[in-house]
Amino acid sequence: MAAGNVGIAAWTQLRTINTGEPREIVALDSVAVGDTFLFRYPTDDDPAILLRLEDQVVAFSQKCTHLGCVVYFEAEENRWHCPCHEGNFDTLTGDVISGPPPRPLGRIDVEVRGDAPQLVPGFEWSVTARSTAPVERFIPEPER
Repeated sequence: MAAGNVGIAAWTQLRTINTGEPREIVALDSVAVGDTFLFRYPTDDDPAILLRLEDQVVAFSQKCTHLGCVVYFEAEENRWHCPCHEGNFDTLTGDVISGPPPRPLGRIDVEVRGDAPQLVPGFEWSVTARSTAPVERFIPEPER
């Protein structure tokens, strides 16, 4: 049973996160600076979390890369935290700070278009309310 759970957790972290068409997440003015917004991406079975900061918006898979537990933002510690085994991740990059997670959180690329962060698969964007100009990053197409 335990081996099956580890296999499922590992598989969920190996698949790509930025897939599909751009879509609106939430109106920016409905998320206060320092607050988070929960959504589902890339499918309805995948919990994700958006954090609005003073000058940018970041979004990540909400699944810890250790065993798939749910992470949440700890504002007082300025980090993403997984309470299952005390994994901690960098607020902006999702990189592992401490604990057993073997990889960073899955980053979800977003762009602010008008008033709403949009999911924009396959690109890394300048994510500020003042600019929506994309900064392209080459990402090879997945083999089919």
